[in-house]
Amino acid sequence: MIVTLIVLCEVGFWVLLAAGLAFRYLLRMPRTGLALLLCEPLLEVVLLVVTTLDLKNGADPSWKHGLAALYIGYTVGHGHRTVKWLDGHAAHRLAGGPPPPGPPRYGMARARHEGRVWLGTVAAAAVASALLQLAVWYVGDPGRTGSLHEWMYIAWRAAGIHGLIALSYAIWPKKAPADEPGATSGKRGEKERAGR
Repeated sequence: MIVTLIVLCEVGFWVLLAAGLAFRYLLRMPRTGLALLLCEPLLEVVLLVVTTLDLKNGADPSWKHGLAALYIGYTVGHGHRTVKWLDGHAAHRLAGGPPPPGPPRYGMARARHEGRVWLGTVAAAAVASALLQLAVWYVGDPGRTGSLHEWMYIAWRAAGIHGLIALSYAIWPKKAPADEPGATSGKRGEKERAGR
């Protein structure tokens, strides 16, 4: 039942997102669209309540409960960024707004961007771990909660791998091609910029 609810929450997330954006930009009803977008966190609350009730009714903690915690954590850590990104594209495509700026592609600006995305993954791991630890305390039987501890490890391992990837952008920043505008560097580039 938990896995089915996770799937329904994911489908519900995209349905509410599509409906919210359609009301905002196609039907020109921004308040209704915003209300639909603000309903999305309720899906995670429903999942949290059902998962808690499942444990309360004597279900053994399993991978399903761990997956539910990770799903909620991911939504907290990355949901807002996803909605904002899609809202910018919808405003551009459906309402004639300016194209949303993409992430920086080169140098330390890209490294900072990747670091901010990684912080979302850290937030996701922290939320998932907090929920899993609460479940461990709620069950109160160390013999039954081993799988929940494993999911904490999975959450932080994913955050660690993502952190290494984000760090690689700072250690080895990608350089802009020489033929791209604004790609000049060194003394020549400084002189060009000073002469403008």
